[in-house]
Amino acid sequence: MIERDSPVTEDELHAYVDGQLPAERRGTVEAWLATHPDDAAHVAAWRGQAQLIRARFGAAANEVLPRRLDVNRLARARRRRGLAIAAAAALAAFIAGGAAGWFARGAEAASPSDLNRFTAEALDAYRLYVVEVRHPVEVAGDQRPHLVQWLSKRVGSPVDVPQLEKLGLKLVGGRLLPGPTGATAFFMYEAPSGERFTLYCGHTTDPATALRYIAGDRNAAYYWVDGNLFYVLSGPAEREKLHAIAQAAYDQIDARSAPPQGG
Repeated sequence: MIERDSPVTEDELHAYVDGQLPAERRGTVEAWLATHPDDAAHVAAWRGQAQLIRARFGAAANEVLPRRLDVNRLARARRRRGLAIAAAAALAAFIAGGAAGWFARGAEAASPSDLNRFTAEALDAYRLYVVEVRHPVEVAGDQRPHLVQWLSKRVGSPVDVPQLEKLGLKLVGGRLLPGPTGATAFFMYEAPSGERFTLYCGHTTDPATALRYIAGDRNAAYYWVDGNLFYVLSGPAEREKLHAIAQAAYDQIDARSAPPQGG
């Protein structure tokens, strides 16, 4: 697209579309676009996509960032893991000593299901990244093998990336996120209409479950557990459409994780 010796870079074209280009560069970029129709077409397409995403998801961009995604909280994720180990050791010592009152408080604090936290954080991640135009993912979907290998290694288990092209969904790509139990994989898909859907995946000790549905005001999710991994498929709150996508993802993941049939 951009020529090697071009006075205009691709980053400048993106900044021009986003309204972030310095005023002194606007004339140069506009003159370049006037004589380079291919780049002008790309800029027009980016603008159209940005307008579509803002029209559909713009309200989410103005929401207050959830506390669970606060930078300071994320930085404490590793320390929490150490505190959990310390708490387990203290609990063991307590049982040996028979401190029943302290035990009751500890048991109450540990009672919420992982899935409650997983679905909440998955929906928060969906709302945070679905409005991104330039940087919705870390690794693009055209690098699927690398993306799968990288996230599987970081999560610590083989991570599946369902192929949803038959439903009209293109894999935008994925990124690594902190989750309730450690590293979590996050994949994004996009429909020709501009609608986006995300799949959030990480470790859990909860038992296997079939598809379950949870709805918010403007978005919703289907979630399930397969083996030692949980999955949350999030998207606009259109239950039938979301169910069809979640069912397709569920069926692919379930088929690939099933043991081979013996002869």
